[in-house]
Amino acid sequence: MGDLLAFVLSGLVSGALYALLATGLVLSYSASGLFNFAHGATAYLAALAFYELHSGLGWPALPTALLVVCVLAPGLGWGLDRLMFRRLARVGETAQIVATIGLLVALPAAGLWAVELLGDAGVPVLAAENQFGLPGVGPSPARSWRLADGVGVDSDQLITWAVTAVVAVALWVLLRHTRLGLRLRAAVDDRTLTELRGISADRLSSVAWMLASGLAGLAGVLATPLLGLSAHDFTLFLFVSATAAVIGRFASVPLAFAGGLGLGVVQNLVAGYASFAEGLTGFRTAVPFLILFAGLLVLTRRARTAGVAADGPPPPPDPLAGAPWGRRWGAWAAAGALLCAALYTVTTPFWSGLLAQGLALGLVFMSFTVVTGLGAMVSLAQATFVTGAALVAGLLMSRGWPFAAALAAGTCVAAALGALVALPALRLGGRSLALATLALAFLADQVLFQMRWLRGGDAGWAVPRPVIGPLDLSDDRALGVTLVVLAAVVAAGLGALRNSPTGRAMLAVRSAPAAAEASGVSVLRTKLLLFTLSAGLAGFGGVMYASYNTRITATDFTAMTGLVWLAVVVAAGVRRAPYAVVAGLVFAVAPRLLSDHVTASSHLPLVLFGLAGLALANDPDGYCAAVPVRWARRRAGATPDPLGAPPPPPPPPKTPGGGF
Repeated sequence: MGDLLAFVLSGLVSGALYALLATGLVLSYSASGLFNFAHGATAYLAALAFYELHSGLGWPALPTALLVVCVLAPGLGWGLDRLMFRRLARVGETAQIVATIGLLVALPAAGLWAVELLGDAGVPVLAAENQFGLPGVGPSPARSWRLADGVGVDSDQLITWAVTAVVAVALWVLLRHTRLGLRLRAAVDDRTLTELRGISADRLSSVAWMLASGLAGLAGVLATPLLGLSAHDFTLFLFVSATAAVIGRFASVPLAFAGGLGLGVVQNLVAGYASFAEGLTGFRTAVPFLILFAGLLVLTRRARTAGVAADGPPPPPDPLAGAPWGRRWGAWAAAGALLCAALYTVTTPFWSGLLAQGLALGLVFMSFTVVTGLGAMVSLAQATFVTGAALVAGLLMSRGWPFAAALAAGTCVAAALGALVALPALRLGGRSLALATLALAFLADQVLFQMRWLRGGDAGWAVPRPVIGPLDLSDDRALGVTLVVLAAVVAAGLGALRNSPTGRAMLAVRSAPAAAEASGVSVLRTKLLLFTLSAGLAGFGGVMYASYNTRITATDFTAMTGLVWLAVVVAAGVRRAPYAVVAGLVFAVAPRLLSDHVTASSHLPLVLFGLAGLALANDPDGYCAAVPVRWARRRAGATPDPLGAPPPPPPPPKTPGGGF
């Protein structure tokens, strides 16, 4: 009995934090229709500010916490709403998802970079990255009380429970018994009707984002003793709390709050009593993601039909459509030839290796061109397919398989894994599909890739570079040229696919699934083909990238890595394969250039990659895709808009409970 009570009490602590984050997610989603992937990053930034002000500068704990929760966090929410979220409400879901993922990448890096700059300026700040065992709002060290044999609580837990209870009551009063709460709920039900009554929906959106950011800041401050300062852990906490938001259908604050509390208790009870999972490493920590995936499947069964893609405005017309081959592909062919020549004439061995790394990543990034560019589906499991294929290839090569056979097997395994992911997830669409694939990616990280026979221990598997006749790929220059050829072949293949009957069927399903179904095109089969092809391509690129590194471990490409990849690719332009290669080269080369010529900080590249995702609020099709469009306008004598085309009209108002 004592163990049960201990599990429940400790589960209520994490459950209270889940409840606060989930409530913020519901408020922000209800006000703007945006699922904020950066909600956990806001909590991390608040925890970082509290730690530096309290522990670094010596400010008192309680005033510091009030400053962070009541001023800094809401101010961040207000600023982001004015600068970014209002514009994102008028673009497609893909741009919305990627822009908030970019914010997830940029905010923690910006905070850590600011701490570095302050330290260099002589401000007495403390080392902040991955610090644990930190003081909270209460006494330090925390005071403990024994309730029963083997059951105790400490002051940090009591403060978390008390503050969460007060916040729950305050939210109930605000939403049910105040004019502001009535207006917020009215905006959720029908934004257009609210504006017709003379109420500013934009102002209500700002209030909701301030409240959501304040709740995230409160969760961050309260979680500091529990999570320390780990951006990764805060992001994981966010995605676990998304399960509670799903329970509340992203519309009900009370249900989301209760779901968060219950989720914390269930997670602890499974960790304590699920003896059947003792031999399954990682299962206990993966329980919330199982619940998230199941909840998405169950609670969204009426919201979308099978295989419906993310909604949004149609892509702009291709200015080179119908142009001769030389005009359409000539510049890319010349760039590839120059790159091959540079590898043998200009670049040093270091830069040859860096370019080869970028080209290998370009192969992986082209998988996003298939699933997101052609299919308008946001998959956050691409890193899972990369890891799975590379681990299988490494395992087979350790058994004596030749590289080509191991590469083919790894690619097929990734394609099969993609099909397995797609079968249950394709009934979803938009944000629900993105969250479902992310849940499955976390499950793979924490369960599948922890199996010792597959992961090869902590050292992983060796993936030596092959020798193909006279071509020795252990030379970075030869590997780079080979990757240029492979990238060209894949890009040409994807171009041929787009122009084929199958590709036209894919584009029809992307634009109008119901009409495509009525025309005899199987929506489910087409989406399954897209997912499978994309996963296979990701696996192929993953084996080549592992070959570049000559080794693969289960932690090289986590689900979080896939989030950064998506932001980088979509920011460049996800509709054309060559743009994915550009994104891979930029991702590999830019950090080194910044380190050599701007700053040695490792945080600035992440800030810039994240800001590239934020730029989608202005250019939803990416910066590479914007170049030919603007050039075509200029050739036609039109004056280009510095921010790209004007945004389309706002989407129709949501029906209650229909967003997810």
